[in-house]
Amino acid sequence: MIQEAIIRYLRKHRQESLSPKAVLFDMDGVLYDSMRFHARAWHEVATLHQLTSRPEDFYMFEGRTGESTINELYQRTFQRDATAEEKQTIYKEKADLFNTYNDGAPMTGAAEVLKEVEASGLQRLVVTGSGQHSLIDKLNHTYPGHFNREKMVTAFDVKYGKPHPEPYLMGLQKAHVKPNEAFVVENAPMGVEAAVAANIFTIAVNTGPLPDQVLLDAGADLLYPDMENLAKDWKQIIELAKSTRLNEYSK
Repeated sequence: MIQEAIIRYLRKHRQESLSPKAVLFDMDGVLYDSMRFHARAWHEVATLHQLTSRPEDFYMFEGRTGESTINELYQRTFQRDATAEEKQTIYKEKADLFNTYNDGAPMTGAAEVLKEVEASGLQRLVVTGSGQHSLIDKLNHTYPGHFNREKMVTAFDVKYGKPHPEPYLMGLQKAHVKPNEAFVVENAPMGVEAAVAANIFTIAVNTGPLPDQVLLDAGADLLYPDMENLAKDWKQIIELAKSTRLNEYSK
């Protein structure tokens, strides 16, 4: 399954091989078990402001910047963009609620994945749509030695959020690598779309309530049910990525 996915990627992108040098991680739902709190806070604030939403919407919206999410809700409800004041008010309310609910729990299996990635000699970067200082600042405490701010892409760094490829293209630039020299680990359909649009081999980990098919339809090259299973397969993924050459397989 892994090798087949690599061959499909190479054919699609007309690459002879992968040459892994970096892994770009989404944060919420990948490194932290925080999406349930984001979804709860967004839905409660949307309801307070009479904006049409369902809790599951925010798993679909995950990866967007806060402003983009608020605009989406205003377009859906009132057929207009939110004003600057509305965006500021709603995002602050949402952030305050999130910080109240969030327990800061790391995602089960994420530390194991990071250990495997480090053992593979690959760079570790974070590419997140989050503007939550509380989580960004907490990364080094939760996963000491794995990340530094200079090689992180957040909502503060980009003009366009996911599903636009800009966040992952910026991640490639910060890692000084080409698309076929990186992997992305994502849990959200919009994040998967962004990574695929940036031509990066994309591993989806379905840590939320969405059907697997949503992530596959978004273009994920590989799909795992959780980070623990990804950690178990990591050595094999790297070995096959380094050894698979497209010219060895008939087209």
